[in-house]
Amino acid sequence: MTITFITGANKGLGRETARRLIGLGHTVLLGARDPELGRVAAAALGARYVPLDVTDDASVAAAAADVAAHEGRVDVLINNAGVHGPVGDPSDLTAADALAVLDVNLIGVIRTTTAFLPLLRRSDDPAIINVSSGMGSLALTHDPDRPESGVIAPLYTSSKAALTMLTTQYAKALKDIRVNAADPGYTATDLNGHSGPQTVTEGTDAIVSLATELPGAGTGRFVSRHGEMAWS
Repeated sequence: MTITFITGANKGLGRETARRLIGLGHTVLLGARDPELGRVAAAALGARYVPLDVTDDASVAAAAADVAAHEGRVDVLINNAGVHGPVGDPSDLTAADALAVLDVNLIGVIRTTTAFLPLLRRSDDPAIINVSSGMGSLALTHDPDRPESGVIAPLYTSSKAALTMLTTQYAKALKDIRVNAADPGYTATDLNGHSGPQTVTEGTDAIVSLATELPGAGTGRFVSRHGEMAWS
């Protein structure tokens, strides 16, 4: 049975990904920072809750140790936890604003991936999925026909651009693990005040597709629900 760990999975895309993968037979470990919300979500879905704050080294290490003691391995790591940060005019942005967003969206992925690599390497077919965004794409954010072009979210977009590049670097270096990025698309979640036109089910199509690929599938890809995307 595939063992899948999802960060930030008590709501939104993470929770829906958990629900769908459980329905497909995965054993899902639901990582969440808030113990009450995490336990409630896990109980409702049939997942196991694992406390995890991706901004805290000790919390991430404890989560990896918890999984090592209970499941012994991870087959799929889904780095989903994310924050949006300030929107609009960037004139008043501070270094603290930037660090807060990057600490979750980029550095949190590094913390979690590093801690979980030994568990992934115990799998016969390990995979890492980084939940990125078309908001980090130069092409999409400059295309007037795309909704990404109408949003000013300087820190979120920057963090997702960095995450897609981090994904390519991991994919090149970690020859024994598939590492891909998913673009959920503009999905109605708390992150955007539920303004997106897609449902959370539609928004998790790319993540679920990557999480259920057969051995030998490609690495270093950026995938949306419509297929593979260019890295521009």
